[in-house]
Amino acid sequence: MPQNVPTVSVSDLSADAVLLDVREQDEWDAGHAPSAVHLPMGELAARLDDVPAGAALNVICRSGGRSARVTEYLNANGRDAVNVDGGMQSWAAAGRPVVSASGADPQVI
Repeated sequence: MPQNVPTVSVSDLSADAVLLDVREQDEWDAGHAPSAVHLPMGELAARLDDVPAGAALNVICRSGGRSARVTEYLNANGRDAVNVDGGMQSWAAAGRPVVSASGADPQVI
């Protein structure tokens, strides 16, 4: 995991925080934060223009490893990004809302 990446805990995220979910499609489909923007890590370089501009980005994955690397990349490319510590596992454990793409019971995979 990259060193010196800015992080934020789930409990410190505001209700209107911009979430960028960098997990794979199957992970997203199984369960994600309702207001998150989905952009898989593997597509980031090619789709950098699709990253929401303006507000600080809170980058999230399953546990925080991939999102730390994406946070480092975004910050190196002039974006304001922080890593969500513990990822979607911490998000769900904190009782934050999780929805699935199919409408089935959501789960973090």
